[in-house]
Amino acid sequence: MKILGIGSRIKHAEYGLGVVTNVTSKHYWVTFIENGLETIDVDSEFEVIEALEDEVDSVSFYEVEKTLKNLLQKWSDVSQIVPIADKWKGGKLIMEPGTATQNKEVPIDTFFHKIIMVRDRLRVMEQKINASNLDEAEKIDLQQYITRIYGSLTTFNVLFKSTNDYFVGEKSK
Repeated sequence: MKILGIGSRIKHAEYGLGVVTNVTSKHYWVTFIENGLETIDVDSEFEVIEALEDEVDSVSFYEVEKTLKNLLQKWSDVSQIVPIADKWKGGKLIMEPGTATQNKEVPIDTFFHKIIMVRDRLRVMEQKINASNLDEAEKIDLQQYITRIYGSLTTFNVLFKSTNDYFVGEKSK
């Protein structure tokens, strides 16, 4: 079976005349004159009015967008959305000095966001170290420092809604 390219014209028994506007390995996205956009299986029954070849995009726009998001999250300091635990929403962090000076209040959401930024930047640093030209011994040494940093940040795990987002330091063996 030959896959039709984008721009191919078809006639479908149920939907009428249409033009293929996107192609995946299993479906055609067809804009029909009278029925609008419909997704049909590539092996469904229809009449080919005009077949265009070599115009097939075997990757859908959704797949391209998903891949791009994954790459940006992996190689940049773009933060993913990490939810704060419900009990902390709208709260505030109060830092009380040991001397008779004014307290410092910070919205806990702001503080949490800064913790997430630190974590994301540590992850980027970790990836850059692993991809660098450093020798293996240097990479391992730097990786151990990063692991200890994560361990120091485990105090803040109480702020996270999901345990999947927790900081994890060195695990006991």
